[in-house]
Amino acid sequence: IGAQSRELPTVALTLSIPGGQLGLAATPAKAGLAQLYAYMMNEDTQDRTAEQMQLQLQTLGSSVSVGSDFDDINFSVQTLKKNLDKTLPLLAERLLRPKFTAASFDRLKRQMLEGFKSRKAQPALVATEVFAKINHGPTSILGVSPTGTEETVKNLTLADVEDYHARFLTARGAKLVVVGDITQEEIVSRLGFLATLPVRDVKLPAVPAAPVIAKTRLYIVDVPKAAQTEFRVGYVTGLKSDATGDYYRATLMNYPLGAAFSSRLNLNLREEKAWTYGARTGFSASKYSGTFTFSSGIRADATGGALTEILKELNTYAQSGITADELTFTKSALGQRDALLYETPLQKAGFIRRIMDDNLAADFVDTQNKILATMQKSEIDRVAAKWIKTDAVNILLVGDKSKILPMIAHFGYEVIELSPDGKPVIPQ
Repeated sequence: IGAQSRELPTVALTLSIPGGQLGLAATPAKAGLAQLYAYMMNEDTQDRTAEQMQLQLQTLGSSVSVGSDFDDINFSVQTLKKNLDKTLPLLAERLLRPKFTAASFDRLKRQMLEGFKSRKAQPALVATEVFAKINHGPTSILGVSPTGTEETVKNLTLADVEDYHARFLTARGAKLVVVGDITQEEIVSRLGFLATLPVRDVKLPAVPAAPVIAKTRLYIVDVPKAAQTEFRVGYVTGLKSDATGDYYRATLMNYPLGAAFSSRLNLNLREEKAWTYGARTGFSASKYSGTFTFSSGIRADATGGALTEILKELNTYAQSGITADELTFTKSALGQRDALLYETPLQKAGFIRRIMDDNLAADFVDTQNKILATMQKSEIDRVAAKWIKTDAVNILLVGDKSKILPMIAHFGYEVIELSPDGKPVIPQ
């Protein structure tokens, strides 16, 4: 799929191949392998070292990069049109002729292991990763970091990377998006190298349903002497990604609650109370699952008061809905944001890729704008009452346990302590 755009004399191309994190769901001991594989694909080829490849790309003013997503490995290319014929062979080289050396493997694996130590020292990252495990369950692929764990990465071998390449590199299910100053005929005639991709079935496993939240539980990860507490409050919604359905409407509804800078939660916790630099709520969704999350780093001595205010704001919005002024502001603010979303060639490619992935109508943005323009208070209120809840939610606090516990005792929630890895801490 593609689109001709003559704004600039450039071409952007993305190629995605099934696999990624989801491809390893049946082998949790290999978590992080897809990410390590993508790192290795950016290294040496059989014809050039990584340094030689980078120098050649810089000479052309081009880029060829490889990344790992949840359910695919993706190759991204940007180039001046006049240098396309010199850049595509470099993509083919990365794609078809990688050289997996022990030296590159050892260096990248060591960097990943060092990264785990760095992340454990950052409460915000700890909170995000642990909260995913809480929401989806510790064994679900949705609860596993794309980089795996220190334990799984430590056990990965060069043979695992080679095996991944042998099992997952395929033309079947691959998707190509092209955007730029080029016609379909011009680009297709240059893509013959893709015919040499192996043709093999890559079957991605189904994603298990998230555990049902029977009651609100409060989880703590202890960070002694922490100056602030990282908050995560939320749940799995069951809302999967859509362009014009309930998920889209939920994102509109959430804007004045916790997405805009002038949202209720940010005004309360930042502007009025001065407890935080920023507070936000958001719905996120893919074709596999969806979540609603409040997140913020809040002054440690305000932890108890902040939790009270968060639950109060969520309850009030679910029960009373949006105000007339908030509705007007939402329509004005969101009605103008699309102009900034698809400016670059790769942004345009991502937009078109979404049309292909989700089988969307080409004019879905027009439909979204009509929904936004005609949205009434009654509709926003209905969506808020349906999707904002506090009766059974997961609450995670990452901070100084000795300060937190006295401030949250009166809530009466069951308290469960977890390690920075998300594992239960057994009381001494």
